[in-house]
Amino acid sequence: MDQPWRGLLGSHVGPCYPFSGGSMTQVWGGKGLWWCQCASAEQPARQHPQRRSRRLAGRMAWRSLVLLPFLLTAVSANVAPFFNMTVVYVPEDLELGQYAFQLKAYDLDGDPIVYRISETFYFFVDERTGNVTLKNYLDRETQPRLTLTVTVTDNINAPVSRKITVIVEDRNDNAPVFHNLPYETTIPENTTVNSTIFTVFANDSDTGDASKVSYSIEEVVPDNTTNYWLFSILPNGNVILKGSLDYAKNTFYQIKILAKDGGGMLHNQWVVQESPTYLSLAIRDVPNLDPRFLNEPYSGSVPENCDLGTSVLAVTAIDRDTGVNDEIFYSITNDSVPFAINSTTGTITVSEPLDREQLPSEEILLEVKAREKNLDIYGKEAQTSTIVTIRVTDVNDNKPQFYHCSLASCNFSTSVQNNFSGSIIEHSSFRLPVSNLSIVAYDPDKDTNGSFELYLQGPDASAFTVSPSKIVGTGEVQILVQTPNAVDYEISHVMVVQIVANDTGNPTDCCSTANVTIDLIDSNDHVPDFPQSTYFLSVMENCNDSTVITPNITAYDPDSGVLGQITYELLPETIRKIFTVNATTGAVLVQNGSLLDRETRSIYYANLQAKDGDGLVGTTVLEITVLDANDMRPMIIGSYFISVEEGQNVSIVIQAIDNDEPGNPNSQLGFRILPGPFSENFTINETTGLMHSKEPLDCEALDEQGKMVVTVEVYDHGVPQLSTLGNVTITVGDINDNAPVFLNQSYEFSVFEDSPGSPVGHVEATDADGTEINSRISFLFERSTGSSNFLIRSFRLGMGHYSGNLSVDPDTSLDYDTMQQKFFSLMVVAENTAADQVGDRTNVTVVVHILDVNDERPTIQLPLPDNIRVSENGTQQGLVFTLTASDLDTNHSLVFEELAVACSKEGVSAGEVCWDWLLLAPNGSVLVNSSDIDYELCDTVEITLRVEDLYTEKGNRYSQNETLRIHITDVNDNVPVFLPILDTFVVVPEISPVGLQVATVKATDADSGMAGTITFSIASVVFVEDNGANRTLENLFKVDTTEDKGIYTGSIQVASNLDGSVKGQYQVMVEAQDNEPEVHKTQIALNIFTVDQSYRVRLQFVSTVDQVQSSSEEIKVALTTATKAGVYVAAIRSAEETRASRVEAKSVMEAYFVYSNGTALDANQLSVIIQSDPQTLAELVNLGLAIIGPGEVVKPNREAELIGIIAGLAAFLLLFILIMTLVLVFTTKSYKRKLSAMKALKAATTISPAMVQQGAGIPGTNQYNAEGANPMLNVSIDPSHDLGFHEDSVSVASVNSLDENTVNAPGDNNLKDKVGKAQPTDHGDEEVLVAALNQKEPTKTAYINTTFTTTDL
Repeated sequence: MDQPWRGLLGSHVGPCYPFSGGSMTQVWGGKGLWWCQCASAEQPARQHPQRRSRRLAGRMAWRSLVLLPFLLTAVSANVAPFFNMTVVYVPEDLELGQYAFQLKAYDLDGDPIVYRISETFYFFVDERTGNVTLKNYLDRETQPRLTLTVTVTDNINAPVSRKITVIVEDRNDNAPVFHNLPYETTIPENTTVNSTIFTVFANDSDTGDASKVSYSIEEVVPDNTTNYWLFSILPNGNVILKGSLDYAKNTFYQIKILAKDGGGMLHNQWVVQESPTYLSLAIRDVPNLDPRFLNEPYSGSVPENCDLGTSVLAVTAIDRDTGVNDEIFYSITNDSVPFAINSTTGTITVSEPLDREQLPSEEILLEVKAREKNLDIYGKEAQTSTIVTIRVTDVNDNKPQFYHCSLASCNFSTSVQNNFSGSIIEHSSFRLPVSNLSIVAYDPDKDTNGSFELYLQGPDASAFTVSPSKIVGTGEVQILVQTPNAVDYEISHVMVVQIVANDTGNPTDCCSTANVTIDLIDSNDHVPDFPQSTYFLSVMENCNDSTVITPNITAYDPDSGVLGQITYELLPETIRKIFTVNATTGAVLVQNGSLLDRETRSIYYANLQAKDGDGLVGTTVLEITVLDANDMRPMIIGSYFISVEEGQNVSIVIQAIDNDEPGNPNSQLGFRILPGPFSENFTINETTGLMHSKEPLDCEALDEQGKMVVTVEVYDHGVPQLSTLGNVTITVGDINDNAPVFLNQSYEFSVFEDSPGSPVGHVEATDADGTEINSRISFLFERSTGSSNFLIRSFRLGMGHYSGNLSVDPDTSLDYDTMQQKFFSLMVVAENTAADQVGDRTNVTVVVHILDVNDERPTIQLPLPDNIRVSENGTQQGLVFTLTASDLDTNHSLVFEELAVACSKEGVSAGEVCWDWLLLAPNGSVLVNSSDIDYELCDTVEITLRVEDLYTEKGNRYSQNETLRIHITDVNDNVPVFLPILDTFVVVPEISPVGLQVATVKATDADSGMAGTITFSIASVVFVEDNGANRTLENLFKVDTTEDKGIYTGSIQVASNLDGSVKGQYQVMVEAQDNEPEVHKTQIALNIFTVDQSYRVRLQFVSTVDQVQSSSEEIKVALTTATKAGVYVAAIRSAEETRASRVEAKSVMEAYFVYSNGTALDANQLSVIIQSDPQTLAELVNLGLAIIGPGEVVKPNREAELIGIIAGLAAFLLLFILIMTLVLVFTTKSYKRKLSAMKALKAATTISPAMVQQGAGIPGTNQYNAEGANPMLNVSIDPSHDLGFHEDSVSVASVNSLDENTVNAPGDNNLKDKVGKAQPTDHGDEEVLVAALNQKEPTKTAYINTTFTTTDL
């Protein structure tokens, strides 16, 4: 049984069922009220709402009575589905499109169940299976639970609704959040260790362990290494100070604090969320440090006798607690100092008179103390001290004075002396000082101020002079003899002078005077005298010390007393080392007998001096002869080196002398040969020294140098006898009579290949000849195979011992790899270069082995191109391929090395995305290193590599760079993705033939091949009527799939004829799937708005059909220009086929006027627009336009209506008695509903169009027509006007089709909905008016289009 149709605004007007072969044709109405019209196949129905309202009420009453028994029978035969779910749980991290839960209802009749839910923002339900998937993301922290109204129906019984609660399960999707940011605080630098300095707080809006927050310190700035351990944080967020602070080191710290939750599941993985923040910690300085003086040390100067209050210098101290900067006070701690200090400025001034000469020292040391005004944190006075040195400079305020003292021990505090006395011998020498004078002159002033001049005056001043003539400060004063002749005892016994000291820098008080009395002393005038002028003496050489040479030599002095006493002395002083004299007796003695050597010096001369008591001297000459003793050894004259050829005799005379006195035995010589290696080969004459060989000499019997050494002794005949030894060296010349001999019978060496000039080895040979030239050996090669590759050079190792050093020819490069035999057999010849006879040479065999050198660069054997493939997404692990490399050298170690990695996608660089996907091991193994390999990011990895030979000794150790190309194999891991839809899709069912494209979708798939090939299909089609009712349709649309440059387009086409009488929209679920297992699918919902037949406009022309058809394009252009809407012609036919009109029209054009937002024009609106555009109106009139009216609706068949009435009356009479009670009940309810609807109509007609809600409407709705809410026009419509909802006859064929009904959204978004409010006239009408005027809630769609307003959707 068909369900009754209901009004769009929700008021149940009354059921309409097909009967007696008829069909339900139209549900329509106007101005807040809906009517239902049923018609038979023969008699179409037509209804006018205003003129036939009373007839409608009566007709519906008896029709309801007729159908009531059938309704009761259907209801009693079937039961509604049963649904008892109350709570479901959904995790908040569910992804869009994923399965959330399933609705399950039960139908005892086994009828198919349709599921619907009220919440369409978060969830989408499959109406057939009840599977609910997610449409928008959930957030437990925002909305922990949802209440859904689930409606299930079997499309037979009334829907069953129940509310269920959706509990959103928590997932760890929130990181901890710090509160009360920013974190900033200031603490004093003396904050106690282990005290809390700040508390941070973070919470996590998740639940369970995921909401438990723990804290840690990640970094401390500055100097994280040193300061990291200075702070810690407790689980409650308290930041603890773990060490001492110092404002002088750091005034600020920035602590990075990390908050972590306890972890929880998110997207099926254990996730720990964390958040960082920073604590800015400022350190406040406290007074814990003593002040400090600046610019130490301090020193200054001030002149003596300066004014009191004179400023000397200023000291400055600062508070080391720079953040406190306390006030500083100064003081001097010394007692009794002539200085004072300003307590605040630190300026030191003179407080007492200064006299430098009265001070203990010219430098005064002051101890200056600086203290802070306030006590420090320990309650003590913060202070410090410094030493200030003040030098009192001198002023010339004193004159020089004389003192009787020695300079070293003079005390200037005693009284000044002006009289002095001394003595001097008469006729004393020039500048001889006066004796017994102790005069010191002193000026207490300093430096140049203490400088003064000295000069003499008085009667005897010319005979003397004063020294020094100028003194600075202090000096000892002497009086010197200036004129010796004037100092004469016989003339005067006493002389007097005055010393004047003059300070030239002090003219006011310059001078001091001292009187000096000089006593003269008498002198000695006789000299001692010797009897002889010369004395001749002798002594034995090498005699004992103190030997007496002569007992006495005396002199005579007639002076008496001390002046006549004589003492003796030898001169010169150097003679006293050898001889001495008795100072009293004059006896001459030997001082040092070892120095007496006749052979060195045989005669000595000395002066003997006699001096009296007054120092007068007399002299005489002493000649002392040294006698000979046998103390000299014989001396051999010359050296004896003799060279002879071997086989000859030797004869030579040895010459010698003796330096003892000639003519006595001490100098008589004798010769003899001492025993030795060669003493038996020679004899010597004892007297003459002639030595000769006993037999011819042999060189080979001698040492390697060919020398013979014979020792000869030469002796004298003195007592004791002395002798000397001498060597006679005889070099025996060699004769070349020996051939060279090799030390070994053969030699064997080895050398590395490709080493030009490298040493190979050496051979050694000897020659027994005793001379260098006869024993010299040279080496050479005998010509043989390979001998040209080597060189040999001779080197002397010793006499007759030579080495032949073999080396590779510098111009020869031996290649081990190309040699058949890996050795050379050489013949080396040793030849005596001095030999003049054949046979003075010998040879030896030398074998040289060639050793391999690692000098070949390795090579890489790459696989065939495009032969290595790796699957993406970690589906392939471990070894991919093992590369091989080779090296011609016998000894090598090859290691693979990766140089660069290039990533590309379809030949275009992909950056660095693949750098860590693969790993090249040193052994050449290519391994998968990552599970993140993604074909969609990169399809080709090119590894530039090379091989290194670790044992390379020479040449290039690396192979040529090779490129290994690895292809990434695609895996079907991407879901097709729909591109955003920006279009609005509208269909006019009446003129939409099968195959017409009504919408398009586009999608892409990042996979390749069949995995990236997309096929579109229609998953479902639901038609949503304007009254909210919906029904599922099948085979209504189809999809044609095309591809262009990787973008797949699905053309949604009409698959079967569309019903043009229904009003609403098609919700088409389009599914895209790829074509490779595992298949991935995705869906998108399209809304296709319908323009029903109520918007068909009838244009009557006075022109014929042919004329209208020929001018149809011009007519469409004029209409489009005026309306700005798309014009779709449904039919052009003769006027005779239409209902009668007051105008004599010859043809009719029926068309639709549709805007890009899905709205359409009716006849009234079109008429207003045409009349407002005179130019277009004139053009259309010229084209034959006469009348604009609504599309024609087929008239109801009155004969069929009468038959139905008679049948109904008959049925009513038969059943009247049985169902009268039921009829009365249903009739009463029906009339109440009709009465409410009529009241609503009445109330609506009393509201002016200006008061009616202005806004866009859905085409075909009473809201759109009644409220004049066309957003493209914004024109009011007379509510009493016949809206012309008439249906055309299905027998009329369209002569024009809608080629393209997809309307793009307009670019102008400035059109805004106007919302007004209408007040109900009375309380009874409130329900109907609200239902009639309020806008519907927007339907959720899979795309956003700002063109549609709430009313549109």
